[in-house]
Amino acid sequence: MAKNILVIDDSASLREVVAIALRGAGYAVIEAEDGADALSKLNGNKIHLAICDVNMPVMDGISFVKEAKKLPNYRFMPIIMLTTESRESRKQEGQMAGAKAWVVKPFRPEQILHAVAKLMPV
Repeated sequence: MAKNILVIDDSASLREVVAIALRGAGYAVIEAEDGADALSKLNGNKIHLAICDVNMPVMDGISFVKEAKKLPNYRFMPIIMLTTESRESRKQEGQMAGAKAWVVKPFRPEQILHAVAKLMPV
């Protein structure tokens, strides 16, 4: 059974690029357009990992991480931040919120797959 990965980004084209790479590697993908939309999808479904942008309207990625970590079923879900944000202060903020990895855009699909494999062994 494929592992579910939640991809959260306000850019539909970026979600599509990430989803194609993940599906090609055998993962099931659930998409969300911002943090609030993503939280609505944490409704008891088994989600093994999330890949999340930082800068989004409605609810940004770091706020999403903080809220997701409050939910008992998702407290230990690994979260990868995929963002144009490269400032060390934002990285630290993300790590303190509970993000496990930080990938800076532009990225190669292999970078995402490598990060996913490290955080979610088969």
